[in-house]
Amino acid sequence: MLAPILLAAPTLLAAAGDPAPIPPPIKAMLDAAIASGNDAEIATVAKYARTAAPQSAKEIAALVDGWHHDQAAKHEAALRDAGPLDLWRGKAELGGYITAGNTHDVGANAALDLSRETIRWRHKLHFAADYQESAGLVSREHYLASYEPNFKFSPRAYLYGAAQYESDRFLGYTSRYSASLGMGYSAIKQSGLKLDLELGPAYRDTDFTDGTLESSIAGRGSVNFDWKMSPAISLSQVASAYVQHFNSTVSSTTALSAKLIGPLAAKLSYAVQYESMPPVGRVGTDTTSRASLVYSF
Repeated sequence: MLAPILLAAPTLLAAAGDPAPIPPPIKAMLDAAIASGNDAEIATVAKYARTAAPQSAKEIAALVDGWHHDQAAKHEAALRDAGPLDLWRGKAELGGYITAGNTHDVGANAALDLSRETIRWRHKLHFAADYQESAGLVSREHYLASYEPNFKFSPRAYLYGAAQYESDRFLGYTSRYSASLGMGYSAIKQSGLKLDLELGPAYRDTDFTDGTLESSIAGRGSVNFDWKMSPAISLSQVASAYVQHFNSTVSSTTALSAKLIGPLAAKLSYAVQYESMPPVGRVGTDTTSRASLVYSF
């Protein structure tokens, strides 16, 4: 009487939902996709593998999850073992622009962004320069350098520091130094979509072109949005505000990037900078439209 039951046991277990081994041809395709190391290819092959062999869906998921776990462990080990000169990534930008506001002309701009991210720390460096001459006279001269370290104490929350130097005599100041310390939060943190919010107190020291000096406590807030709309196209929005009793500043840059060849991309951007109390003879809002080439490394 027990013999038929024993013989039928494997079939009953499979019917009850126990995972079945992955068929050899499908397993070979999954192994080949995993060997490529391409996450998108692995996800696609796994999707069709589950359709072709639904009885092995759990085994397929376990195989792919195991690969993701191994990759995460290797990445964490690389971050822990990296030296101070390792893990740096950057973008170099060169292009032209059309301005409206205090100046109406065509010019050139250059920018360099560097970033380094470890398990606990993130460092961001930004350098930018705009220069324009019209009929032998300088009509725009803007320089900016900033450094922002972040200490990540949770998967989404972090402490930030920010130091910035800026010079733009056509906006009414020869030099402006800013420093801030506060909290940051990654409101959206997923593949292809990120949103970081920051808020904290700040201190600013400004040397205006009319000879006046202004030092004041301020409040600083910033929004950093990055959306990879497709493998080749991305949209970003970076905005910041320094609010104080005297002259407050709000700046915003919207950019659309399209990948061209390899690390080279084309970028269109529109920037707005608003000064609430500009010096006499200066308008409060400057806008800059740029078209540039970006090299990532």
